Amino acid sequence: MMQCAKLVLDEAGFSAEYIPGDIGWEFWRKEGNAFPERTIELLKRTDCALFGAITSKDKEAAAAEIDPSLKDKGFVYFSPIVGMRQMFQLHTNMRPCKSYVGNPLNVKDDIDIVVFRENTEGLYAGIEWWPLPAEVREAIRKNHKKWAPFNNFAPMDVAVSLRVISKQGAERILRSGFEYAKKFGKKRLTLAEKPNVLRETSGLMTKVAKEMAVKYPMVTMDEANVDAMAMWMVKDPDKYEVIVASNLFGDILSDLGAGLVGGLGFAAAANLGDTYGVFEPTHGSAPKYAGKGIVNPIAMILASKMMLDWLGEKETAVRIESAVAEVVKEGKVRTKDLGGEASTMDMAKAVAAKL
Repeated sequence: MMQCAKLVLDEAGFSAEYIPGDIGWEFWRKEGNAFPERTIELLKRTDCALFGAITSKDKEAAAAEIDPSLKDKGFVYFSPIVGMRQMFQLHTNMRPCKSYVGNPLNVKDDIDIVVFRENTEGLYAGIEWWPLPAEVREAIRKNHKKWAPFNNFAPMDVAVSLRVISKQGAERILRSGFEYAKKFGKKRLTLAEKPNVLRETSGLMTKVAKEMAVKYPMVTMDEANVDAMAMWMVKDPDKYEVIVASNLFGDILSDLGAGLVGGLGFAAAANLGDTYGVFEPTHGSAPKYAGKGIVNPIAMILASKMMLDWLGEKETAVRIESAVAEVVKEGKVRTKDLGGEASTMDMAKAVAAKL
């Protein structure tokens, strides 16, 4: 995938120093760290990162696959991309869900939604317990007496994740959404939360959104419960422009949005902080397809386009997206997900040829 992006970037005339960094499952297996310190230092010395798809697995698989010499030495697997987002305060995850005319998988040809997902907090904050420590159980018991069954569970029978929403985090993601709407003339911003049930955390997001909306009179803000939002995105996707949500909700809605416009082969994302950006396709590594050359590289190419936007290379970014749009519209080159027989590199070469 990275080779495909590089081919297109080179053909577009983008000049940069590319420095490869070690990250992902193989480094967990060999070193007990999927996000080595040397890679962190490398990121600190660069302007931004173009991040390829990597493998992540659950705790049991991580423990099973680590090198035998590292077992029982206290190594704990964590997601490199989540760690990167938190370490570099990449608070905004921006996910365009745009239908390109000619894509046979489009639900409609006029979908242009951008999902803004809070990127460092929520249920992805990584504050979890299992088995449940006695002090956490006691704190819950004291403050939430209405949940009586909790007292009957053994520590090994309960896992708890903490959903963290800070005012600062809510302000940052909402400001990103409102500023984008203002800059690009979008008239509608929809907050997708669940304040009728998650009264404190989603309630805080909603409160901050209402306060901020006053500062953006050119944008109409409305609210939707996240479950209803999923239905409305499927039913009337062309009516939505900017959607803002907390971490887990935004993750789910942005994948739903990708399904409306051709699937994860078209889904790119920007992880943006105040001073650094990481750009990625949002699909996983799909090891079952490794080496077969059949997957769609457009998500990776569009991720590089988003990187160029962030770097201020606006003209080159527009040219790349236009080349993608032309190839999709013509329909002469289609990868397997689009019903064709073109290889991954065939698609990349077709986009490059349009440049």
